[in-house]
This record gives sequence, C-alpha cells and structure tokens, in this order.
Amino acid sequence: MTRTAAIAHAQDYFDSGRFKDDLARLVAMPTESQNPERAPVLAAYLETEMRPLLESLGFECRILRHPRAKGPFLFAQRIEGENLPTIFGYGHGDVIRGLDAQWSEGLSPWTLTERGDRWYGRGVVDNKGQHVININALRSVLESRGKLGFNAKYLIEMGEECGSPGLRELCEEEKALFRSDVLIGSDGPRLNAERPTVFLGTRGGVTFDLSIVAREGGHHSGNWGGILSDPAIQLAHAIASIASPSGQIRIHEWVPRELPPAVRKALADCEIDGGPNGPMIDPDWGEPGLSPAEQVFGWCSFDVLAMKSGVPETPVNAVPPSAWARCQLRFVVGIDPHEVIPALRRHLQRQGLGMVEVTLARDEIFNATRLDPDDSWVQWAVASIARSTNKTPALLPNLGGSLPNDIFADILGLRTIWVPHSYPGCSQHAPDEHLPTAIAREALGLMAGLYWDLGDGGTPPL
Repeated sequence: MTRTAAIAHAQDYFDSGRFKDDLARLVAMPTESQNPERAPVLAAYLETEMRPLLESLGFECRILRHPRAKGPFLFAQRIEGENLPTIFGYGHGDVIRGLDAQWSEGLSPWTLTERGDRWYGRGVVDNKGQHVININALRSVLESRGKLGFNAKYLIEMGEECGSPGLRELCEEEKALFRSDVLIGSDGPRLNAERPTVFLGTRGGVTFDLSIVAREGGHHSGNWGGILSDPAIQLAHAIASIASPSGQIRIHEWVPRELPPAVRKALADCEIDGGPNGPMIDPDWGEPGLSPAEQVFGWCSFDVLAMKSGVPETPVNAVPPSAWARCQLRFVVGIDPHEVIPALRRHLQRQGLGMVEVTLARDEIFNATRLDPDDSWVQWAVASIARSTNKTPALLPNLGGSLPNDIFADILGLRTIWVPHSYPGCSQHAPDEHLPTAIAREALGLMAGLYWDLGDGGTPPL
C-alpha cells in the first residue's frame, strides 16, 4: 500500500459516515469536568469509548489516577521497535459546561446536529473531534501498511477544562513511562478555516481576582455618598492603571522586551480570520506597531473577564460595600509567571491603590512555551502537511490560548508540534460550538499523511 492509499483510507472514514456516527456517540456523553455530578461520565468516556478504540489498534492501555485530578487519565502505547522514534499524542475528553439553554433553536450541546457544512455539539472541536481524527488517522496507516513504523504513546485526560490539575504531577511521577521523542497533538484553532496550521507552543495564562471590601452592607447614597469610599470607583481606577484606554499594558514586567526576529518572520504571512461569523478586529487596540497576528501570537494581552459591584439586576441608591473583577493575563515566552502577581501588587501600591486585594483564581498556571520555528522536526512536519494538502501551512510560534504544553516541553523534554483541526470562529467554550466538515475531512487526510511519513524512515535526527 502507498501513502496516497492511506490518505484515501482516512478520508473514506469520513465519507462513509463512520466518523460522524462515532463523534455523535461521544458528543452525547456530557463530560463536563467543571460539574462534579459528571464524574461517572468522565470515567465512562475512557473505559467505554477510548480504551476499546485504542486497544483495537494494538495499544496496551491502562487507567492512571492522581489525587489532584478531576478525573482519570488513559495512557496507551504501541511499541514496534527499540530504534524507532516514539511519538507522544495527547487529547482531552472533558468539555466546558454545555450551557444548554443558550444554544440556538434546534441545537443541543449533547446531540450532534448537521446544518449545512457544519456539525454542532459540545466537544466537536474541543477536543473530542480532534483526538478522534488523530486516532483514526493512525488506524488508516496501520491498516494500509500493516504497521505504524514508529512507536506511539497516547495520553487522554479528563480535566483540561479545569486547568489540568494533577497532570503536572503525573508527568513527573511517570516520566519513564511517558518517555518519547516528539509530541504531535491537536487542539485549538487553525489560523483560519482554509489554511492548515502548525503551532509550536502556547501563551501562558494567569487568571486572578481583584477585589475591594470596604465595609459590611451598602449605605444610602443620599446620606453617605461623598464621605464613604466607593469600591467600584476604586476598582475602576485600578483596572485603568493596568492598561491604557486602547488596551496597551502598563506594567513593564508583563510584556517582553521585544518581539524576537524569528517570531516576526514566522508571522509575516499570517492573517487572522475568524470567518464570516467572526468578530471584526479593532485595529487600534493593544500594543502599538504590531500586526494582529503579532498581537495574538507574539505579545501579551490583559482582559477583564467579569466584574461586579452592588446588585446589577436590581440597582439601589446605595454606596456599594464591595467590588470584584476577574482578570486574565495571557503571556509569551520571557515573562515569569510567578512574578505576575507580585508585580501587580507593587504597581497598585505605587498608584495608591493598596486597598485592592489580588488573589489567584486557580492554582494551575500554564507557562509559556515556544519551540524554535527553524527546528528540523518543525520543517519536516510543515513539508509533510504541504505535500498532503497542496497548501502552505501557517506556522505559528505559539498558540494565542493556553494548553498544558509546558508540562510536555519542560517536564517530559519533548519537542512539541501541534496540528489543530478547528478554526477561530468555531464557538468553542460558547453556545453553538461547531466543526466545519471540510476541516474534518482534510484533517483526516493530512494526519494520515503525517503518520505515514513518520513511519517511512525519513524523519530528522533526534
């Protein structure tokens, strides 16, 4: 059999309707890791779906657990030879909350629904659809050649949407078991729907709360307004001191000294496009002098995710007793994540806003990572995808979002190459999450081509 036959085999999996049937069954499992009541479903996803699938490909499977984790982990491996490269795959079967009532009429997070050229359902892109594409691309190579031609290890977790608690410790404890040469995984979006994409790391993320508690209870604004401090006003000033009216970050420890030339070069031909339903880019927002791609993939961003003071649903004439905001910094390589909160506290003290309390909103902090775009394995992967699709892939130094990539890069010491099977306008983490069918079919073919090339003996030296 040939490379072309393996790609055709993978795309037949889509054309026959089998991929849609398999994905529909997985979407129907409400694997919300943020909902404690779903714990039995998290375990069932691995035991009843992923384990049989991987065992049918000759993988040895075992369930791993860690006290800090939201759910179990499935580890699978297929070892074909001591001198062959070992490729580490990763996916997560948990999903963000379904938000059932907010989906469009006729759609449900737990039912795969086809409308035009899109499939709707929670997890179709984040991340059930993506790891099912990769595993079945492995199947296509195996059934076409009779072997993979490389060693494969796969880890599926069930707590990524909660920040992957326990994953870091598990990788430390199982470093020998997980030992591999290169990670090839799929998560996150492409640069746009039409262009295959490779990204080499992720921005880091720190989520934190700003809060002011001035006193117990509100007090009539006619009697006390003007002589009681207003926490909402103070918090507004605190936020305004962090970023300019155009979103430029004002804390110097939160931004890199410069945009590295290799990053600027890689992003020179990258244009962000969320598709017809994507938001319009605000050209004057953020760091001056950077292109939109450089802003998202090469720089840091600060956002206020939510804020509250008083009772917004039923305002009353009272000076509020407290104010709160949840904020987030996305940061790139060169920013020390452990310095983010101390730097913010020092900044607020300098601004005379020491009354603002700063607390981490979650224990897990993903560090920023970025594999060298000139690495030989990166160039090899880009060439393989170009050969399969007849398109020049976008090469992003890192994803704009955050994944536990630093665990794989820093603890397991892996080169990290991500090939996403989604696009920016897919509504992941929102109602109406969807997967364009054209991306799914193309992804099955390009991953089959990539896995075929891995076993063909022409990979770069390790």
